Amino acid sequence: MKSIYFDHAATTPPRPEVVAAMLPYYHESWGSPSSFHSSGQTAREGMERAREQVAALLGSLPEEIVFTGSGTEADNQALVGISLANQKKGDHIITATIEHHAVLHTAKFLESHGLKLTYLPVDATGLVDPDDVRKAITERTILVSIMHANNEIGTIQPIGEIGAICRERDVLFHTDAVQTVGHVPVNVRELNTDLLSLSAHKLYGPKGVGALFVRKGVRIAPLIHGGGHERGRRSSTENVPGIVGLGEAARLAAQDMEWEMRHSAKLRDSLIEGLLARVPNSLLAGHPTQRLPNNTSVCVRYIEGESMLLNLDFEGIAVSSGSACTSGSLEASHVLLAIGLPHDAAHGSLRISVGRGNTPAEVDHFLNVFPPIVEKLREMSPISAGQSADDWPGADHPHHPPEH
Repeated sequence: MKSIYFDHAATTPPRPEVVAAMLPYYHESWGSPSSFHSSGQTAREGMERAREQVAALLGSLPEEIVFTGSGTEADNQALVGISLANQKKGDHIITATIEHHAVLHTAKFLESHGLKLTYLPVDATGLVDPDDVRKAITERTILVSIMHANNEIGTIQPIGEIGAICRERDVLFHTDAVQTVGHVPVNVRELNTDLLSLSAHKLYGPKGVGALFVRKGVRIAPLIHGGGHERGRRSSTENVPGIVGLGEAARLAAQDMEWEMRHSAKLRDSLIEGLLARVPNSLLAGHPTQRLPNNTSVCVRYIEGESMLLNLDFEGIAVSSGSACTSGSLEASHVLLAIGLPHDAAHGSLRISVGRGNTPAEVDHFLNVFPPIVEKLREMSPISAGQSADDWPGADHPHHPPEH
């Protein structure tokens, strides 16, 4: 069987239609969109059409879309930009312990510069309690930032309810929707969001381009200063081919979303059922039902995630251990620790994220290849010998499935 790519949460392959849409803006319409001559205006037309396509996917106005260089930049601009624009109003930000590092590291940066941060806990499935948000808001709170869905365990948060609480308390609300935009319905009005981050390469678009939705009327300071591009919110000559690619990816996502959700969820459910049935002493991480349609996150006892990843790669199967941004590190995932799993479990994590091109035959192949890999690695593991299910820390964890 050809190689199998099961790491779509890390990045997705650009769709052929996306590449085709981008090429003219490299070869023909390559002018600066800030120029008034015809070459520049042709580039601007392509960029503004993309803005409309992204806005249509989110249910926003085109002028509420700010193009950025990545989802990470969008997260940074949301947190830092709102902090700078609201210094007189307050100095308190609320976020969660399982956020992507793009938010957590930015929060720590702001904390080092005098802002006060509250990091909300999550339950064993990775959910934030909206009541915790309500209780944490103070008169000095200027922003709440809770991700729409977690990139490691796939849990989808009650964003609409959290956003409504923020709206009642006159506090701005940001969500990192990098994992959800293009894969599940995302409407900024229904979710009560003031700011929302997304990334093109997570929805079959190009790398190096993202966007930040900023609700009309919200004041936000720019991070990048210069020529006043993007209505003064993000200076720098725009990456027109990348933006056009993002727009086309957004259009295609809106068109195909219903099919893709059904397709991915069917493969995901087969993976979850097959893994828990065929791999003894394994457990599912994240919410059992309130999760991304393409996400399977499991922890396997007694072995390291990196070892599983490398053995699967040798078989031509690409997955990740923890998040893509931490898979090169031997540190336990902060997300898995936050949901209450011990280090032993967190180190044995595997994230399998399917995409539109995957097939049931590939899932079956994975389920045939993976159990022997686990058995082989456990035979080599010094911690597995002589241990029963109850010996392993976390055997009484809420995620612990019946033994097989």
